[in-house]
Amino acid sequence: MYVAIVPNRNSKPAVLLRESYREGGKVKNRTLANLSRLPPEMVETLKRVFAGEKMVPASEALVTESSLPTGHVRAVLGTMKHLGMADLLSTRGCRERDLVLGMIAERVLHPCSKLGTVRLWKTSTLAGDLGVLDASANELYGALDWLLERQDRIEEKLAKRHLAEGGQVLYDLSNSHYEGRTCPLARLGHDKDGRRGAQVIAYGLLTDAQGRPVAVRVYPGNTGDPGTVPDQVNALRDRFGLERAVLVGDRGMLTQTQINQLKEHPGLGWISALRSASIRKLVEGEALQLSLFDQQNLAEITSPDFPGERLVACFNPLLADERRRTREDLLACTEKELAKLAAGLEKRKTPADDVETAMRVGRRINRFRVAKHFDVAVQDGVLAWRRRADSIEREAQLDGIYVIRTSEPAERLSAEDAVRDYKRLAQVERAFRCLKGIDLRVQPIFHRTEDHVRAHIFLCMLAYYVEWAMRRALRLARLGALLFQEDEVHQQSDDDTESDRTHSPGDAQLPSQNTRRQDNGQHVDRRAGVEERHGWAKTGTAHVDAAEQGQDRAGADGEDGPRNRRDAIRQGFVRLRSEVFHDRVLAHKHSDGAGNKERRNQAKQHMLAGIPTRQLESLNQRALKPLRVHRQVVQRKEDRAQENQDAQFLPHGRFFSP
Repeated sequence: MYVAIVPNRNSKPAVLLRESYREGGKVKNRTLANLSRLPPEMVETLKRVFAGEKMVPASEALVTESSLPTGHVRAVLGTMKHLGMADLLSTRGCRERDLVLGMIAERVLHPCSKLGTVRLWKTSTLAGDLGVLDASANELYGALDWLLERQDRIEEKLAKRHLAEGGQVLYDLSNSHYEGRTCPLARLGHDKDGRRGAQVIAYGLLTDAQGRPVAVRVYPGNTGDPGTVPDQVNALRDRFGLERAVLVGDRGMLTQTQINQLKEHPGLGWISALRSASIRKLVEGEALQLSLFDQQNLAEITSPDFPGERLVACFNPLLADERRRTREDLLACTEKELAKLAAGLEKRKTPADDVETAMRVGRRINRFRVAKHFDVAVQDGVLAWRRRADSIEREAQLDGIYVIRTSEPAERLSAEDAVRDYKRLAQVERAFRCLKGIDLRVQPIFHRTEDHVRAHIFLCMLAYYVEWAMRRALRLARLGALLFQEDEVHQQSDDDTESDRTHSPGDAQLPSQNTRRQDNGQHVDRRAGVEERHGWAKTGTAHVDAAEQGQDRAGADGEDGPRNRRDAIRQGFVRLRSEVFHDRVLAHKHSDGAGNKERRNQAKQHMLAGIPTRQLESLNQRALKPLRVHRQVVQRKEDRAQENQDAQFLPHGRFFSP
């Protein structure tokens, strides 16, 4: 038997199953079946069977020896496709574009050198998906040159996507250390990572109000922060075509000189902060009165020294306590150093030279940057010192106080929003941590030429653009805890709009985690009257929900119900106690402290409803125990500090004035 295909003039060929036989010495054929309706693959299988081939299942014919991981690759490439990274780089497909896409994806997945990138492409499906399996390191360097030529056009596309007329732009400067001696951008400068004597390369990052990167510029390592502001102003006006924008920068970036230059551009506004010396002048000139913070932690003031500007004075009691503790620790460490030096002088058989002793004191006293708070005297080889109480008290008056300055009128920007927008600079700092940390590893920089260094940093910025989008997608999908995103787990950006949130078809049928089920089966929103920006309200509600869920589980456990109920109540109370300090911190970040306190009390009362009085008293004692221990430790530190201050004079019984 065999399969015959007979052609027809006006129809499809006929597929027939035929058999050949001999009759009278002649070979004849007869048709056994018409197979024209069978699919082509089945017809092909019958051909092979009748030809004598042995057919076996695919599972037996093929053996999987190894496979390449692809899940993480699909996640990154899917995000890049959603962002339109290919069209962002170039509207026409080419070899260089595929190589750059591969380097961006590999930078997100496993940051390494260009040679390491080529090697790692063979360990996943990334290179195969992009068609760059045969790429070499030299091709990647050529792709960097191709990318650098298109940097301005790519940044203009990003600005068109994410920067709006009259919107806010965040800007900050950082640097990374350089390994080598060939790049002219590498200079000895202040390494912001704390390294000494290292050559660094500076780069400024421009983002939108949500921290999404838009542009980056590379500068020599010894470039100061204020010197990079004019380039950003020109980029906003000339390259991005924005007639109206608000530039947000820190006090070291937007100095008075730079602000005077910004005033020459009527459409550009700014949000920055005052230095401590300027705040001191406001206090001494009575433009800023400390009594303003008796009732609230935020007040708007004016001063003739800053015409046409709005000043928003803020007081953070937690920051004040932290600075007070830090100053006390630094003073104690300085006194310890001086005590060691004085003890060594006493052991000498012959008095030390006063000039030599003074030089040794000068090298040690300012090690912790608090020499201004000490009076030191050296006479006849004897060292004496004491604290300047007036200087310390004068500095302590400004603890926790900072002043935000802005050119925006109250009609467009309230005082509270001005403070909140200035604090968004933390998002740029988070971008620098991702760039310089284990996420993207922009440093150390090994490229030899200036163009390759610029292209490398721009490539890392594009990789952070992809990573930022992935973090945002996970956060909106309520999976932010997987990323360990600091305060982003508890707090969502104010600019998250409904259009940015992704919903599945079944989301409308499920109650939100911020709802509470009543006896009639309806779900009531817990956040009624609570602004979405208050992350503590969401956190407190989540813990209340956890306690309620524990109580519901306890009620369904039969005979073990009472014991499980106690465990659930105890766990819920412990969680609430662990959030007390977090709630206090967030309460001081917002101006409506009374409203925060009232809502926290409501959440606490709601959770504690139904707990027996005796058990509640026991839980209260457990919750207050850490607070009592903390107060005891603080009191002991204060007593010890007072004893050290009283005993800091010379054992000889007299003090030498300078």
